[in-house]
Amino acid sequence: MRAADISDLWWRTAVYYCLDIETFQDSNGDGAGDLEGLASRVDYLADLGVTCLWLMPFQPTPDRDDGYDISDFYNVDRRAGDLGHFVELLRIAHGRGIRVIIDLVLNHTSDRHPWFVEARRSRDSEYRDYYVWRDKPPRNAQPTVFPGEEASSWEKDERSGQYYLHSFYRHQPDLNLANPRVREEIARIIGFWAQLGVDGFRVDAVPFLINPPGAADETDPHGFLRELHRFVGRRRGDAVLLGEVGLPQQEQREYFGLHETELDLQFDFETAQAIFLALVRGDARPIAESLKRRPTVDVRQGWVTFLRNHDELSLQMLSAEEREEVFEALAPDERQRVYGRGIVRRLAPMLRGEPRRLRLAYSLLFSLPGAPLLFYGEEIGMGELEGMGDRRAVRSPMQWRRGPTAGFSTARPSRLVRELPGGGYGPEHVNVHDQLRSPDSLLSFIKTLIARYRSAPEIAWGELVLHDVGDPQVLVHSLRTDEATFLAVHNVGDDARQVRIDEDAVGPDRLIDLLEPVGPVEAEDGVFRVALDGWGFRWFRAGAEH
Repeated sequence: MRAADISDLWWRTAVYYCLDIETFQDSNGDGAGDLEGLASRVDYLADLGVTCLWLMPFQPTPDRDDGYDISDFYNVDRRAGDLGHFVELLRIAHGRGIRVIIDLVLNHTSDRHPWFVEARRSRDSEYRDYYVWRDKPPRNAQPTVFPGEEASSWEKDERSGQYYLHSFYRHQPDLNLANPRVREEIARIIGFWAQLGVDGFRVDAVPFLINPPGAADETDPHGFLRELHRFVGRRRGDAVLLGEVGLPQQEQREYFGLHETELDLQFDFETAQAIFLALVRGDARPIAESLKRRPTVDVRQGWVTFLRNHDELSLQMLSAEEREEVFEALAPDERQRVYGRGIVRRLAPMLRGEPRRLRLAYSLLFSLPGAPLLFYGEEIGMGELEGMGDRRAVRSPMQWRRGPTAGFSTARPSRLVRELPGGGYGPEHVNVHDQLRSPDSLLSFIKTLIARYRSAPEIAWGELVLHDVGDPQVLVHSLRTDEATFLAVHNVGDDARQVRIDEDAVGPDRLIDLLEPVGPVEAEDGVFRVALDGWGFRWFRAGAEH
């Protein structure tokens, strides 16, 4: 591709940062974060190196599912501010070179949304067909997404005597995308936010948009996604569609589009789970095997890599034995597990706060092929709320400084939208203020990784090569373009290793260290020898000094 073409694909090389407005910064002392508070922290995010914000839902909501139960797609929840505050946030973020994408929740609404309120008044309501109704639940009904929380994906509406579909919670009725009027409403929603200036959308729960009942076209299930992408492109040509497709990589391939683009980016759930299995075993092979399986996609499309996000750490793509192995190591308390498949913990406590192991994990995140994603607070090693037992455990207020409300709010601690972690992960020990002033802090390290990632475009654009060095404990991979070769070496075990890499595998150049101010590694007798401590890692660029 021409350089001009590549420069338009900003989403392929972005550094993503996901946050919940209500838990990031409170500006008015009511105990909940808001848009003005977030705007006041944009400089912090720019200094960190973030280039794209992903905002979790902030529209009006009864808040029974942390905002994903939306009751008005065209507005801002009054607790967060108003549309004027949102536009001002966009202006400030764009002024600092940060793009903003928002959650696009298309599968369902809140049961308090005016559409559903009207739909359940009468079977003859003009909004009745906005949702999926049956006289009786089908015999082969799909299971609920949240085992143990909902007995069925069909709920009886006592007034009309019919059942409505809810793939998630009963207070989130599924939209009927087979109805052209619903698809028209979705187009208006997308057009509205695009006109305000958002740079794209993170599309929630994509597989549920194409599965019957309620699919736009059962004869061409992916047609709706192609239609969605075309519409976004017409309204704003440089906007991105980032899809949540929680499927194995080979099945994800179809969601990129086999003949026409559907999604520009997808999260790589399979590699994320492989990383945790590798860290638990001290064996890098699960990561290498996942990367080998990852389908090759068009250069205009790509993968988003992550370690933790706003949901549970899903392990559903691991075998039952592998899943139990990770559970026992990282979530030994049953209260730290949900739905039989996931862990509701943040990364730092899962890895027992071990600095070298934590840095190893983030080194993998930023050096593997794909655009990296951070969940807010990861950069300082925040912990979760112990014993909460659901996904809200990882969504506690951002810890800006020491004190009873962590600099998040001036409200009394009892008025905070959510409590703060205690113990060694509380704000007295983990906060932005202290880490900004320490060159050895996790925050300083993450800033360095982001800076190196952004200065080495071959990580995003290069061709992946996995190098077998005869040691299952060590992952060696390179990413090559015509201009440069990036090489990363990771030891996922706790004992030291000496790695031998054939000179021919990376070229005859010396290796320039990108993370440490040390001299280059020269080949001896055709072999580069790289020493690694336990949980050690090195980043190199092959070639002359840069």
